[in-house]
Amino acid sequence: MSVDQAAWEAAVRHLFEDASPYDATGPRRHEDWVLDVLALMARAVPDPRGWAGLDDEAEDPERTVSPMYPFVDHPPEYVAVRLREIDRGSAENLLLALTDDNCTLSSLSRFQESEEELRAMARTILARYGDDATYHTNVDRPGAVPGTLDFTTRNWGYSPLSVHTEDFGLIVVSDTEVGMFWNFSPL
Repeated sequence: MSVDQAAWEAAVRHLFEDASPYDATGPRRHEDWVLDVLALMARAVPDPRGWAGLDDEAEDPERTVSPMYPFVDHPPEYVAVRLREIDRGSAENLLLALTDDNCTLSSLSRFQESEEELRAMARTILARYGDDATYHTNVDRPGAVPGTLDFTTRNWGYSPLSVHTEDFGLIVVSDTEVGMFWNFSPL
């Protein structure tokens, strides 16, 4: 499935505009893609295609103190051990769960679209990165099969990477791009 700019931006905007998002894509320049994630967190690289993401914290005064805000400036090793690989189905579910500050799928009922229409938007977002992309998250909701997430359980954890009480997200890694879809729960 190929995707164009208008469809991708519309899907990102529709799914995440009511969350507290940081959604951005940057170039993949390193074998160790965590270095590319850190560049995204620091807002140090533009989207290689010029496509628009979302940055809820863009105008926050804290950004003058740290361009990474609300992310904390951690070394790559710190970030790497807090991310685990998940499969594409779990990545799709996670994109939908990121529309909610509690990282659940229960928020889908607030949308006018059907669940299948929302899933099509998530697939549109993932399509940008191609079929060979890998998916990584700081969310720990292990499913019955390794590499999956279980959104039916109430017991879950995460490894925060920001100054907020909770943050959770998805990193999509292709040969040429790294996408970051993050939500913050500033409780």
